[in-house]
Amino acid sequence: DDVIRFATLPLVDDPNAETPTDEIAALLEEATGMTVEITDVPNYSAVIEAVRAGHEDIGIMSAFPSALAVNTGEVDSLVAWPGLAEPVSTCLVLDDSPLESLEDITAETTIAFADPNSSSGYYMPTYMLDQIGLHKDDGDFKELMSGGHDRSFIALKEGQADVACTSTIFPKMAGQGDPMFPFEEGETRSIGESRDMPISMSVLGNQQMSEEKRQALVEAIPKVFSDENRDAIGMYMSGMPEGIEPILEPGADVFQPIVDIAAVAGVDISDLE
Repeated sequence: DDVIRFATLPLVDDPNAETPTDEIAALLEEATGMTVEITDVPNYSAVIEAVRAGHEDIGIMSAFPSALAVNTGEVDSLVAWPGLAEPVSTCLVLDDSPLESLEDITAETTIAFADPNSSSGYYMPTYMLDQIGLHKDDGDFKELMSGGHDRSFIALKEGQADVACTSTIFPKMAGQGDPMFPFEEGETRSIGESRDMPISMSVLGNQQMSEEKRQALVEAIPKVFSDENRDAIGMYMSGMPEGIEPILEPGADVFQPIVDIAAVAGVDISDLE
């Protein structure tokens, strides 16, 4: 009971980026007075299974795997951070496109998505399209899985796609010469935006841990993963909005909107790498 077992995983695609395990362990030990043992694992499903089986006490991850894990009823969220009250995804067209809104999409329209495991580049746009009755399986549009946000933009630029559904962060890069978004200001426009993401990140906990350890973690986690420590634990704070107060021991209802979105997109825990 005096050891906290923490399963971590890389949160960025850069293979050279190192998970700040030493910094996290030191901060968590200082906040709890307990020893922290960290195991770096390869993917979300491995973290969830390790926590659910009791091999690890906690794991931290983004909204979709957190929601799906909590939805099993066998894993708790100890602390969760709300997302910003703004759209997560947008569907872009070239400025001279005849499409003015999502309702203008037809069976001949090709929509580029980033990746089948992308929240902003697939799950959220799929849910957005579902809300107005558009489904790939019904032949309402043609799907192009590009393999990345930047590739979706290339497909749009070269006429291979009529629409590119992506994160709302990319249009802000227009005119900056950034290869991730190869457009000038005014070359693209949005024909639809998604809903917000109610949760950005969550720390999942094993249900069998002692009450003493659980309460120590509930108190310590917000102190460790805080704006004060952004520089020290870099990548692990990148998904948490600044100045947002976390929710302590949130119930399953907090994650239900994300579970609903996942169901529409056909997402399963094992899909989440």
